Amino acid sequence: MILLLAPVVVYTSAFSHSSYSSLSMGFLPQFERRVVLQSSLLTSLFGGSDDPSKAVAKNSPTSKGPTNEIVKTVNGMKHRRLGGSDIAVSELGLGSQRWVSADFNAPDKDMCYKFMDYAILKHGVNLIDTAEQYPIPSDGKSANEGDSELLIGQWMKDRKVPRKDVVIATKITGGRNVTPRNIKKDCEGSLKRLGTDYIDVYQLHWPQRYSPQSNWGQSLAYDIKSDSSPYWRAMGGPTSFEDLCMAMEGLIQDGKIRGWGLCNDNAYGLAACARTAKALGVTPPCSIQGDFSLIDRKSEENGVAEAASPFNENVGFMSYNALAGGMLTGKYMDVPAALDDLQNRDRAMKSLESPRGRMDTRGWGGTLYRYRSEAAQRAIAQYKDIVKRYKLASLTELSLRWTRQRSLVTTTLVGHTNQKQLEESVEYFTKKDPLGEELLWEIDRVHMQNRLPIFSSDNVGKDWYGEGEIGETIP
Repeated sequence: MILLLAPVVVYTSAFSHSSYSSLSMGFLPQFERRVVLQSSLLTSLFGGSDDPSKAVAKNSPTSKGPTNEIVKTVNGMKHRRLGGSDIAVSELGLGSQRWVSADFNAPDKDMCYKFMDYAILKHGVNLIDTAEQYPIPSDGKSANEGDSELLIGQWMKDRKVPRKDVVIATKITGGRNVTPRNIKKDCEGSLKRLGTDYIDVYQLHWPQRYSPQSNWGQSLAYDIKSDSSPYWRAMGGPTSFEDLCMAMEGLIQDGKIRGWGLCNDNAYGLAACARTAKALGVTPPCSIQGDFSLIDRKSEENGVAEAASPFNENVGFMSYNALAGGMLTGKYMDVPAALDDLQNRDRAMKSLESPRGRMDTRGWGGTLYRYRSEAAQRAIAQYKDIVKRYKLASLTELSLRWTRQRSLVTTTLVGHTNQKQLEESVEYFTKKDPLGEELLWEIDRVHMQNRLPIFSSDNVGKDWYGEGEIGETIP
């Protein structure tokens, strides 16, 4: 028997998502004709399912459920399942990279306590993300690596917070530091500093192998020369996926961690870890953490979202840098960041002396230059216009609420300098009404003009020969 699939004709306007079931309107010059196959018809014919929970139950019998499903709501804050684990994390997480750091505007101990009191004890946040390397920057005097973990542990002790009420995600330093021996040793160090018996999510800060996207520059292309360097290939090469998965499983079996994950990795690393773990019969990663914002949507389009889907590897996604180093707050729009203000030296020097944020400093300003690319700033200006047209409070609101609504994202980690910033974040992550479809389409229209704005540049020197502005390999 031959089945003929009749195409469904859909007429869509360039200015809306309206569709029409009848062609009786006759002449429609403003509409574009497209032909699609109805997904429900294909599903019924080939036995598929559009229910993620059914896919997970079928493909991953050890899974507790599909990633990103809403498990509960606490004080208006939704908590979602992280991967296939039994760990539920709030949609807003506290990022602690600069807590008690040597940065000019770093929140001190009292302010960090205030953050945790407000977010965790009063407003339904349960996730804190940290690392053994935090705070950054640390100068070895006023701030040392490990101080952020110490602070979090001391707060839980001082406030007598039940351990189950806080989800702690911390990280082992990446690269060649990731070995079975160091995974165990560094985890023990974090446990001691945190003053706890277990870590909820233990992550690699960056991959144990070479990866072009695990840096702060504009590298995107895989470079075999970099991968073949002595750093990566000497002394037996990077830790294998098999050894990595077995080491993490050892920590789980010892009760020292509940789950594990990746950070600053890509679709290859995610799929390789998940498939290796399943082949070995051990616990697969439950999360991957990545840079993600209105001007950095690569994780939706480079295979990460597909790999992480509950229909595939069922891994949660922790978004960070949703405000693009402060660029998506709009505070650098009227007056450029200090390092970009070349036409007004006096004003640039004033910004360096009294910085509005990290982009006005020589250190962070240089390191985070990609968020200020010409393409990124063009997109930011267009997003600011959307804010005005749709009468939102700020570019910050648009940025955070958009990130919250993405199907890839389980939780968004936001770092704060002051209490007002935190209160705004909590407000945006507890709003009941989502951004409308028309507004989201306006965002997508801007995105389609340049899908990788922070990896684009109008300023590449003729004599740079494969190096970006901070010495990274490009393209």
